[in-house]
Amino acid sequence: MGSGDKPLSYFVHVKPTKILISLRSGPKYVTLIAKEVDMTYSHAIKLLDIFNELGLVEFEEKGRIKMVKLTDTGEEIARIFDNLVSKLSKLKRNQ
Repeated sequence: MGSGDKPLSYFVHVKPTKILISLRSGPKYVTLIAKEVDMTYSHAIKLLDIFNELGLVEFEEKGRIKMVKLTDTGEEIARIFDNLVSKLSKLKRNQ
């Protein structure tokens, strides 16, 4: 998801969607997620806390570092979003 995010933004919030899709490749550090999605650490934590409450992600603490991974439900929703993003990125506006 990059410069073609415009069609997606009509339907969903782009950055929360990017977080879920990013986690499809496996557990990640919160700082890495924030960097990949281009948001602050505090914004990423806020969204991930909400996703945790919804049962979409789980936190694993390794010392002072938090790892985040998708739950089965989170994986299913991330897959759906990934497919949606793929289809929306192929859309072209009539000019």
